[in-house]
Amino acid sequence: MNSLKSICLLILVSLLLTNCKNKESKELAILDTADIYIKGTMEAELTAPPFVPAPVGDRTAKKLLVNMEIIEKEGTMTDGVQYVYWTFGGSVPGSFIRTRVGDLVEFTLSNHPDNKLPHNIDMHAVTGPGGGAESSFVAPGHSKTFSFKALNPGLYVYHCATAPVGMHIANGMYGLILVEPAGGLPKVDKEYYIMQGDFYTKGANGEKGLQPFDMTKAIKEDADYVVFNGKVGALTGDNAITANVGETVRLFVGNGGPNLTSSFHVIGEIFDKVNVEGGDLINTNVQTTSIPSGGAAIVEFKVEVPGTFILVDHAIFRAFNKGALGMLKVTGEENKKLYSGVKQEGIYHPEGGTIQTMPDTNKKEVVANVVEKTLAQKLVDGKNVYMKTCFACHQSEGQGIPNAFPPLAKSDYLNADVKRAIGIVLNGKTGEITVNGNKYNSVMTKQTLTDVQVADVMTYVYNSWGNNKTNVTVKSVNEVKNSN
Repeated sequence: MNSLKSICLLILVSLLLTNCKNKESKELAILDTADIYIKGTMEAELTAPPFVPAPVGDRTAKKLLVNMEIIEKEGTMTDGVQYVYWTFGGSVPGSFIRTRVGDLVEFTLSNHPDNKLPHNIDMHAVTGPGGGAESSFVAPGHSKTFSFKALNPGLYVYHCATAPVGMHIANGMYGLILVEPAGGLPKVDKEYYIMQGDFYTKGANGEKGLQPFDMTKAIKEDADYVVFNGKVGALTGDNAITANVGETVRLFVGNGGPNLTSSFHVIGEIFDKVNVEGGDLINTNVQTTSIPSGGAAIVEFKVEVPGTFILVDHAIFRAFNKGALGMLKVTGEENKKLYSGVKQEGIYHPEGGTIQTMPDTNKKEVVANVVEKTLAQKLVDGKNVYMKTCFACHQSEGQGIPNAFPPLAKSDYLNADVKRAIGIVLNGKTGEITVNGNKYNSVMTKQTLTDVQVADVMTYVYNSWGNNKTNVTVKSVNEVKNSN
């Protein structure tokens, strides 16, 4: 009997202890982040894109002083096109802010005295009226200070919320604030800051000069430019982000909008992890992630082969026609097990078995006499070929894409050697070239055009955009083809 009582007592004690532990565990799990203890004060490190401040790590929560200046300034949208940007910290997107859950952020917003307009800031990481907008409305030459507790870990957008709100955002007034969890994010090798935005100008895409904002286009959501980090080519050529084979890359990706959703994709890579909408939910093995206007995502992937990987909004005309294109340049040893490169190149005949032998490449092609078109007809037909074949890379006015695809307009390289240019269209070209003093190292693929189409499109290019007005004949195209 005593033995039975002892067993019952032990069971009762065990249950009580278990309940106490469960209660304690639940209380720890639901700890209010508003009650996290603050120890010490530090000034926030702020960085311009594509760079980010040092990770928070395992530091304790602190009073974090953030000082940000609003600057209205003229900048370059693309070659020959200027735009007056309104900025947080002098860059588009604005300065990256890095904090941790539990920090008490004391935010001072200063409006430069040379600015023309009042502004404020709405931070999606803030729990409070207007995300801080009500407390931060500031006129030129003045500053405002407010504070907030960082309650929720995640990657958040901030933007101006002064009326008309859309106009302020469309002029570049947006950025990202990262609130890291206690203990910090897992360590990676490289971190970068990328933010997409859509811009609306009075002139059409590529129209030269200082372009003002167009409210009518903005309301219709008819963007002239959709870009990463404020301008065409901000992440291409010498401005490309970099990594080494074997490294893990983390991208903090935001979308300032004001209108368009981003379909963010890195050509040739798969995201190992995506923090969906910048929050706790993690998707794995993701090809393209959707980032709403006013939203963000954290993407991570390991780079395992060298090369240039293209960052795009996969609403693909935005990438190749409006500027939403960047580059990640990866250096290191090749790994043929993972990616072989070209193993074989041959001729594809859709006719199948009706062709039994390969053509004799040493035999000169015999071409029937072709009656040359008039110059006027060539220009019409050539433009049609250009818009279908060349437009995406070289753009409507032959301006190319900075640091990616060379210009055809007033091109010293093009005008110096017509036969060389014809050969590039016929055979393609890989490797570095210098055009108008700038170096390009991209790929021009072999074009599947007839001799007549080559003559037409080359004539159109040479008779457009300040080039030397050469009339390229079908005969000259055939001569170049047979000389190879």
